[in-house]
Amino acid sequence: MTDETRKLANRYEVRGLVGRGGMADVHAGFDTRLGREVAIKILRSELARDPAFLHRFRREAQAAASLNHPSIVAVFDSGEDEHTDTHGQTLVQPFIVMEYVHGITLRERLAEAGCLSLKEACDTLTQVLAALGYSHSHGIVHRDIKPGNVMVTPTGVAKVMDFGIARAIADSAATMTNTSVVIGTAQYLSPEQAQGREIDARSDIYSAGCLLYELVTGRTPFIGESPVSIAYQHVGEPPQSPSVFNEEIPAALDHVILHALEKSPADRYQSAEEFDDDIKAFLKGESPQTHGSDSATAVFGAAKNGEATDVHHVVPAKPQEPARRKRRWLIPLVATFVVVSAFLGVLASQGLLTFAEKTVAVPNLVQKTDAQAQQALSELGLAAGKETTSNPAKAGTVLSQNPAAGNHVQVGSTVSYVVSSGPATLQVPDLRNFEQAAARQTLEDRGLAIQAVEPIDSKDVSAGNVVSTDPPAGTSVKEGTKVTLNVSTGRVTVPNLVGLSREDAIRKLKEAGLGRVFTPVRGNGKPGTVLSQSYQKGEKVPVGTVIELNIVSEPPPAPTATATVTVPPSPSPSPPASGPIGEGDDPGEEPDPNHSINSGKP
Repeated sequence: MTDETRKLANRYEVRGLVGRGGMADVHAGFDTRLGREVAIKILRSELARDPAFLHRFRREAQAAASLNHPSIVAVFDSGEDEHTDTHGQTLVQPFIVMEYVHGITLRERLAEAGCLSLKEACDTLTQVLAALGYSHSHGIVHRDIKPGNVMVTPTGVAKVMDFGIARAIADSAATMTNTSVVIGTAQYLSPEQAQGREIDARSDIYSAGCLLYELVTGRTPFIGESPVSIAYQHVGEPPQSPSVFNEEIPAALDHVILHALEKSPADRYQSAEEFDDDIKAFLKGESPQTHGSDSATAVFGAAKNGEATDVHHVVPAKPQEPARRKRRWLIPLVATFVVVSAFLGVLASQGLLTFAEKTVAVPNLVQKTDAQAQQALSELGLAAGKETTSNPAKAGTVLSQNPAAGNHVQVGSTVSYVVSSGPATLQVPDLRNFEQAAARQTLEDRGLAIQAVEPIDSKDVSAGNVVSTDPPAGTSVKEGTKVTLNVSTGRVTVPNLVGLSREDAIRKLKEAGLGRVFTPVRGNGKPGTVLSQSYQKGEKVPVGTVIELNIVSEPPPAPTATATVTVPPSPSPSPPASGPIGEGDDPGEEPDPNHSINSGKP
């Protein structure tokens, strides 16, 4: 069954492909019951056979259906469609019916403008934060905030879409390493996502900070040659101030963005509402009250590494004054704890103090090889619990560990760590008929890149759209592989039609995607065959060009024959009358039989 005639749940007509995500295709659709346009997200055929992907897609439908907010793309319905594929196998494909948003993604907007004005960027982000605040209040973390997941209508309304990788916050106690996958796009990953640690709503805050950074500068906070190198920067490198790349950005907005990009979740905004408050204050010309600072009078700057940090949770912020009173008794308590801990440490080092169970500090295993990790654990009397997962990092490299480095555990305890098995094997997606921008985004989302763009003639694909790829669609490749896009020129080559019959000429023109008009003419050649054509063979012309063909209707006329005939001469003119006709004047004299003329007729 083709997409043009396919109907889901006997209600939703599936129409043209409008987008492609990491695990689903999005089609324009029509709700025949309510008579309205919809967007239909359908799990891609090659993934529909995988129970794990089916489960994840169903979870997406449940999570997204619970969200009803003007800044979130609405979900109307969901279900599963059972049909037979081209191999005769029964296939169950889940689908989600969503609001059809007329507009473009922020990715496309950035491609047009480079970067946005400060007001447009901030107005857009406040809408994104409103969507996140709502989803967080319902226990859902988006986990993949990026320009490609935000639609913008012609009137400037922003709508967040693709909560397909969001999971309930209640489920986030299981670390991401336990799922053997880091969910998200490298340029917008929070440090805790990149490290495979537990995440919560504050991870979305960091990603939203990355988004605002790109909206006002035209570039992401970190740029690298691979997703892994970018992830490393998220974890260990401070971002440059946005004003370095756009001198129009004032210090106030610099501080707001950098506060959202703090490495530690405890040091950044604790909720979407806090972030939104500071952006709105900036738009009003007021001083943003950066949350989480130690002083009630401080405007900017969260606690840095090593300083005391007031850890917030995703709850409404409490007034600053009670927190300060609380810290008055907390500081002496911390100081006492430090002194006592140091004293006990000295006693223990001199053998004057013993513990019931001997403990050791867990070593840092991340970025070590598997062999180095096992040796480090063995030397401390710890057991190794190894898991593997596909990752762009070099095979055998430790990606994450649990417990984290520095934690004290009993000798004999097991330290779990995840080792890269190397880049995942991916399939080159089918990008036929995709616009170049959509094709590029699809490849990037899959962990692939563009090698080159090559022009190619095609009668079936619109100019500027992808005809094919090299390697071809469906080819298994490693993550990071570069793909060449063959893009339609919208032109075709004119075939040789002279001498062909009318029927054969029509057939060849149809095959070439060209039109025709016939003019009957007299000429040498078999009647009904093409005598000449308006465009010569081998010429390049746009698809649909009309070719004028002169076709032989009848042979040319035969050559004209010349004949000679003899006719009687005209009577001799009479002499001028001067009197009566005399002798010798004979008006009836016979003409000369040898006088002739060319009549011009046979």
